[in-house]
Amino acid sequence: MPAWIQTGVDEYAKRMPAEARIDLIELKPEDRASRAIPKVLELEAARIKAVVPKNAEVIVLDERGAMIKTSELAAWLKSWMATGVSPCFMIGSADGLAPALKQSAKKTIALSGCTLPHAMVRLMLVEQLYRAFSLMQNHPYHRE
Repeated sequence: MPAWIQTGVDEYAKRMPAEARIDLIELKPEDRASRAIPKVLELEAARIKAVVPKNAEVIVLDERGAMIKTSELAAWLKSWMATGVSPCFMIGSADGLAPALKQSAKKTIALSGCTLPHAMVRLMLVEQLYRAFSLMQNHPYHRE
């Protein structure tokens, strides 16, 4: 990731309290030079499944997903925290995610109707999680 992305991700992640901490698990994409894309996605899916925390609620980020508002994300976050659910947000590689992974997700959401660079999605997601938490706390960071 570019340094400015990592700096931004680190900044928002450190603002989150312990009860809503963000753990980033980054997997190296498969080599695309000698394999067909469906095979690459299948191999990536197996590696992704292996690191998804047990009992996590999987949320896929995809530009074709449902557009959500910060207030909706805040309500989900509040519910997850109240019930002890760990959300696991998945951002695909350059070719996305395997169809089976997408189908197994509890939710599929979009941060924008545009196709965004994966690094930007990472930063935007962490910022939105912080914004949702600040909204829950009536912190002035979020304004409507």
